[in-house]
Amino acid sequence: MTTATEAQNFTFQAEIKQLLHLLSHSLYQSREIAIRELVSNASDALDKMRYVALTEEAYREPGTLEIVIDPREAEGELIIRDNGIGMTHDELVTNLGTIAHSGSGEFLKTLSGDARKEADLSLIGQFGVGFYSAFMVADRVQVRTRSYRGETGWLWESDGTGSFTVSPVEDPLPRGTEIVLHLKQDSKELATPGRIKEIIRRYSSFVPYPIRLVSGEVLNDQKAIWVEPKNQVTEEQYTRFYQHLTHHTEETPLWHLHLSVDSPIQFHAVLYSPPTNLERFGFARLEHGVNLCARRILVQSDCRELLPDYLRFLRGLVDSEDLPLNVSRETLQDNTVIRRIRTSLVKGVLDRLDQLAKDQPDVFKTFFAQFGLMLKEGAVVDSMNRERIARLLRFASSLSEDPEARVSLEDYVGRMPDDQKRIYYLGGPDLASMKKSPNLEIFRRRGLEVLYLTEPIDEFVMNALGSYGGKTLTSIDSDDLELSASGKDEKAVVAGESAESKGAESGFSRVLDLFREAVGHRVREVRESKRLTDSPCCLVNSEGGFSTQMQRLMKLANKDFPEPARILEINPSSPLVRRLCRLSANSQHDAFIKQCGLQLWSNAMILDGVTPDPEDLVARVQGFMDEAAEKRSPLILA
Repeated sequence: MTTATEAQNFTFQAEIKQLLHLLSHSLYQSREIAIRELVSNASDALDKMRYVALTEEAYREPGTLEIVIDPREAEGELIIRDNGIGMTHDELVTNLGTIAHSGSGEFLKTLSGDARKEADLSLIGQFGVGFYSAFMVADRVQVRTRSYRGETGWLWESDGTGSFTVSPVEDPLPRGTEIVLHLKQDSKELATPGRIKEIIRRYSSFVPYPIRLVSGEVLNDQKAIWVEPKNQVTEEQYTRFYQHLTHHTEETPLWHLHLSVDSPIQFHAVLYSPPTNLERFGFARLEHGVNLCARRILVQSDCRELLPDYLRFLRGLVDSEDLPLNVSRETLQDNTVIRRIRTSLVKGVLDRLDQLAKDQPDVFKTFFAQFGLMLKEGAVVDSMNRERIARLLRFASSLSEDPEARVSLEDYVGRMPDDQKRIYYLGGPDLASMKKSPNLEIFRRRGLEVLYLTEPIDEFVMNALGSYGGKTLTSIDSDDLELSASGKDEKAVVAGESAESKGAESGFSRVLDLFREAVGHRVREVRESKRLTDSPCCLVNSEGGFSTQMQRLMKLANKDFPEPARILEINPSSPLVRRLCRLSANSQHDAFIKQCGLQLWSNAMILDGVTPDPEDLVARVQGFMDEAAEKRSPLILA
């Protein structure tokens, strides 16, 4: 090696002294990232050597470029070496001792006074201070290096306390750099092959050069398929990569998306849809599952910034050459870049789903059954992409008896009569109860399609969309339906309804008055129904108000949510109402008719999933039963 007299002593600049003090005393939340940084630096040195080999004839044959890791458990040492570009004497002094290349001064400016006292800061990355993270795990660091342009090797050495030495190495050194970490007592577990394998496979699996143990075992054998042309990657390779990312070795993704974007930001990405949504089975909310890489080095796992929450189910990897990072590589410095990547990813995912719905409807059906709820979430929160997401949504329909069948809004609009101005829907607690709604009667009679909203979020989706394809989305329990008679013979429908209206007894207006007195403030209005064909009554909502199901959801979320007064519509053609019309001619029956009005209102409330005052309800029904048993009911005597 060298003699003591040949060693040159240097003092770190003040900023680097601060940096070393911070790092050497850090309780760094993930000290293994120091290994990631040193491997990343080695990869950079290999990149530079590869560039030299391509541009300078004299170095055209660089040999096999690789990184070798030598864990020496007995000695408590860890060695990381590469055969990259190496460093000269002056480069060692400049790169590992002064502010010019490290950027530590700029880095320290980013920290507040309080932050400097914190011990869990990972102070590495873009500013070039990644090398100094070595002092988080080592109390002494040696760097042996020889530049590809020089014959002399050099030794850099420091204990991180404020100075370092540089001395020539007499024995021949191979080209490249070797870092020797004399590990601290609490970091000696890093000197075991098993721990090194775990760290490399987690953070550096896709470094484009072999990373091997000194024994020869290659640790990063997974091909970086995301930078390969799509036509050169097989389905088997895509599946293997998915299984590598998720650790689900027997699982096959539903679909994948491979993106390569050059402008405005350059990045590569491979995203996958898992086959199952665990949230549907009562598991906790899914965490984001897309990893962020820069030049094939993992900088943030499960990065939340890359995709909106409603796409949190996707798994995959994004790798960018243009990505600016802060020194920790874990907090992104330039959110503008990430926003651009995010915009491209969302567009790519929605394009892929459009294609899937068109070309592989069965696969899309399976996907929507698992993750449709999250797309609906997107329709509510993502105003920029709301129309695109709306095309992907699927709902149950009154035209299908299959409870599993779903239709798109585009399908609905395509089947609409020419004069139909609205898309009609109905929400409720379940499909069976919705199909029994009296509000459906006029739609069945006129052959008009109604969408069933089977998920609570569907109501919020309809409110967020407002319209689709120029057609207003309208709940069928709304006051203003603007119905057309198309779909069946219009004259026949109108004629039938007119005949029924004429059949109503002359006492109908008096029955309505008695009902109004009985129901009172419970409803905003009692009026004749133009929508019912069989049922005696129904409740509808005022124009512009929330649907019944939406009111119920709002009430569940906030018990103080005011319940808007609704409209009670009475069917004059109902046999029961016609009988009450005849009874109204005798004022002695007024009390009974009022009780019937209250009970009809209660029945309508129950059909809508709301139970009125149970004591009043039970007492009223009991009274009807007693009168019927004693044959004193006006309906029996009339």
